[in-house]
Amino acid sequence: MATSAPPRWRAWWENIQILIIALILALLIRVFVAEPRFIPSDSMLPTLEVGDRLIVEKLSYHLRPPAFGEIVVFDPPQQLQIQGYTKDQAFIKRIIGQPGQTVQVNNGTVFVNQQPLQEPYIAAPPNYTLPPVTVPEGEFFVMGDNRNNSNDSHVWGFLPQQNIIGRAWFRFYPFDRLGLVERKDQETGY
Repeated sequence: MATSAPPRWRAWWENIQILIIALILALLIRVFVAEPRFIPSDSMLPTLEVGDRLIVEKLSYHLRPPAFGEIVVFDPPQQLQIQGYTKDQAFIKRIIGQPGQTVQVNNGTVFVNQQPLQEPYIAAPPNYTLPPVTVPEGEFFVMGDNRNNSNDSHVWGFLPQQNIIGRAWFRFYPFDRLGLVERKDQETGY
């Protein structure tokens, strides 16, 4: 006559199975869907502040390319790794130039394809000059909203699309700034 496991052992085993399933689901969501991130620097002021916590959404770039004005989180490209940044030190910047577009900075204004950008979201106009550069296929030109205090494409070059982890989607902390992280439209700046 076969005896079954005691009820206490069976309940314990069922709880372990539920925990294992939950851990696998959490891992899959973090790897393929979304993950939390912390803002460690002031390069995106005033849009994002030091200490902000965000949800980075990862699915949309499997369906479409990154768009102008979206804030992206990315692994440092080779140029930054040469400077000493490790592959796991994620950066966050705004997409300013897409493949085939020409970006230039002159007299405190960013130009894309010779058109000045309206950027009411930046901390201050850039106090540097960047000669015209054309964004190669498969790469992007990214800048921090705190233009004069941002280690971005004007310093180290283009961002390969394969380095992009995802887009900043939702700020969940601090609670008084809770909400979507919206992209800025090229025409209006909003």
